[in-house]
Amino acid sequence: MQIVARNMSGSPTATTLRASLAESEAREANSRREAFEASAWLAAIVDNSDDAILSKSLDGIVMSWNAGAERLFGYTAAEAVGKPITIIIPEDRLHEEDTILAKLRRGERVADFETVRRRKDGSFIDIALTVSPVKDAAGNVLGASKIARDITPNRRAAEHQDLILREMNHRIKNLFALTTALVSISARETDDVDELAEDLTARFGALANAHALTLPDLAADTIENAKTTLATLLKVIVAAHEGREASRITIDGDDTAIGARALPTIALLLHELATNAAKYGALASADGRLAITIAVTGERMAMTWRETGAPDRAESTASEGFGSRLEKASVSTLHGSIERTWLNRGLEIRLQFPVADLNR
Repeated sequence: MQIVARNMSGSPTATTLRASLAESEAREANSRREAFEASAWLAAIVDNSDDAILSKSLDGIVMSWNAGAERLFGYTAAEAVGKPITIIIPEDRLHEEDTILAKLRRGERVADFETVRRRKDGSFIDIALTVSPVKDAAGNVLGASKIARDITPNRRAAEHQDLILREMNHRIKNLFALTTALVSISARETDDVDELAEDLTARFGALANAHALTLPDLAADTIENAKTTLATLLKVIVAAHEGREASRITIDGDDTAIGARALPTIALLLHELATNAAKYGALASADGRLAITIAVTGERMAMTWRETGAPDRAESTASEGFGSRLEKASVSTLHGSIERTWLNRGLEIRLQFPVADLNR
């Protein structure tokens, strides 16, 4: 007779046992599926990570090597797995591996630290490295997992920022020294406070406008490399005197770079020439004209500043006092020369500078 419920002693029937077994098998299958899915998720994360993720034994032998490690170090998984981890460690960094292995054997995690590793092609790379012990169910350390991240861009950005800050500090000190000299010398040249304020405001404005020309180029390797050009600087300096007629001022010829260090000096010099022209020279007359020609020949730059149609008192354009000394100092600083030739209702100024000094 078939047992359908319980026997007389109250023991579970065959049907109940089969149901219990089926339920247990279902739970086990579900656990295996969940474990497989979790493993698949983890494998996908590791395989698609931008970071280098690898594992090694306590003897330092590579056990696994993801795609990120291939990209970072240049070795394929086939080339790296089974090899000692020292294939990517420079000789002067081998002591780090001894320290790491000692900590791993004690079950300790090696906190994130910055170091250098060697690629397959022999080049070196800055990385941030984290090492964690891999343990079995009993807590025994089997090996380690490593996560390495390329910090070369961060390191270069930090070095770039440091260079910019040091160069900015240098330039600011130079500007303070220059403005202090301008105030001191200008004060000795005039007793008129309003005139002093007007002159200094104009000169400081010329410096500010000139330096603004280099600001868009601060993404260069250093701020020291930020440059504008002579033609661009001239356009900024003479823009206020252009007037309604576009042909009143012309700038023709070649062009050359003006570096950050030479910029304050050449900007002040051109500002003085433009100011004199506006006060006494061609730009002080309604029909006056200013023609600027730039010629770069070999290692020298020659610029001709020609004013025509100036008032009858054009000879007053000869700079006196501070303006004259500023011109001489500027030309001397850049190892250049300046010559003036008086014309009938006009003036021609010839400036020459070594291109290398302008590019500084």
